[in-house]
Amino acid sequence: MSPVTEGQRPRIGILVVAYNAESTLEKTLDRIPEDFRPKITEILILDDASHDATFTAGCRWSQLDGRPPTVVMRHTKNLGYGGNQKAGYALAAERGLDIVVLLHGDGQYAPELLPRMVEPLERGECEAVFGSRMMRPKDALRGGMPVYKWLGNRVLTRLENKLLGTALTEFHSGYRAYSVEALRALPIERNTDAFDFDTQIIVQLADAGMRIREIPIPTYYGDEICYVNGLRYAKDVVKDVLEYRLAKKGFGTCSWIPKPAAYAFKEGDGSSHAVILERMRSLPPGRVLDVGCSGGLFAERLEALGHRVTGIDHVEIDGVRERCSAFFPADLEEGLPDGIGDGYDYIVAADVIEHLSRPERVLTQLRQVLHPHGQVLLSVPNFGHWYSRLRVALGVFDYDRRGILDETHLRFFTRASLRRTVRSAGYDVLSMSATGAPFWPVLGGGTVARVLGGVSKLLTRVRPTVFGYQYVALLTPHAARTIIAGEHIDVQDILNRQFVPTDRPTDRVGV
Repeated sequence: MSPVTEGQRPRIGILVVAYNAESTLEKTLDRIPEDFRPKITEILILDDASHDATFTAGCRWSQLDGRPPTVVMRHTKNLGYGGNQKAGYALAAERGLDIVVLLHGDGQYAPELLPRMVEPLERGECEAVFGSRMMRPKDALRGGMPVYKWLGNRVLTRLENKLLGTALTEFHSGYRAYSVEALRALPIERNTDAFDFDTQIIVQLADAGMRIREIPIPTYYGDEICYVNGLRYAKDVVKDVLEYRLAKKGFGTCSWIPKPAAYAFKEGDGSSHAVILERMRSLPPGRVLDVGCSGGLFAERLEALGHRVTGIDHVEIDGVRERCSAFFPADLEEGLPDGIGDGYDYIVAADVIEHLSRPERVLTQLRQVLHPHGQVLLSVPNFGHWYSRLRVALGVFDYDRRGILDETHLRFFTRASLRRTVRSAGYDVLSMSATGAPFWPVLGGGTVARVLGGVSKLLTRVRPTVFGYQYVALLTPHAARTIIAGEHIDVQDILNRQFVPTDRPTDRVGV
């Protein structure tokens, strides 16, 4: 969020979430500082289908003289703590607010501090401000926080900070102020409707690299009724941060965290891309068609080796045209795009065909734009790997964010089915190898990753169909016989020769 320029004032909204707050709502609203009220564009009071007269109390307060413009709404069914916030933030965005402060209708969080909650956002210093009861830990106990809650708060916050790499003093305060622009950028509509909604918001902010400021707030425990099941809440927030950590490593789907559009290439990590790049180093420079080029990081390395790369992908990532000699956006489900030309010396299809419903059709089209003696370097995950076999055997088969069970995979391959697929598309398999499991992305490098990686490579050599994580295949167009300058040559003899790309018209004709 940018700082407000001189002469401009941000549109500030106060979102009051209320449930069975008839006895506390008006008292809480009365505590909003008089000198701050003119700065409030609108107060949004959302009654989450209370069983008492919370809605009536909100309406009564809003009609008194000197009150900021106030909208009072009552849900016809209970949306839950998180669901009520979702509705409120959507309403804040719809009404053109710039800043929205979450205030609880039970008075547990001090409305007197509203000016301090919005100041960092007004100055553009952050995207979120949290009121923390733990910046001065002893104050929380003096304010009446039960010892078991104080201890649980401290333990959970420390664990969450460690897992997320953050340094917040408290994860569990419900006193929050947000930039509405920042909320629009987060997929909060996918978040839980339960009380761990606030934790998921923190995870999303941290994942997006957004800035969070904390200010100390007093602790008040009065006569309000607590609707939070402490043990269930603790289990849910720990599950959220663990789910996030696993999702960043590729396990599980975690739909409330955006999935990166671009492939993060890691040279030398033992992945299929690294293996293919190493093979390309030994081949003479030529024209390359990179199918599924993502942001062009792989193509950039090929260009550095002297190859001229044409990239294809269904999404255009920023910078891809600078990294490739040419780029064509295309949905491969509809076939290859027009204008890409033909006669390519090499085609790279790394981790692509498993995303297609009809890979045989695309492989056939690729053969038609390949030089008669060109080569295809192709890789696919091995569904026969022990990980997917174990998931099936245990009855917990499901998709992950990436890897063998990537949620976008439409086809699964074993070594035998891959051979059948490429042969039916008109290719001969020159070689097929298996890669070990990529422990670098999962464990972040280090001794453990190196040891496990070495064990994985050894087991892959012994039993590739079980321990091989991906297959990397080198293909060439199938031909029954080949004629060179009118002379019949055995096919295998041709395949054993090193192919030297050339820009000159060829005198070799495949029959």
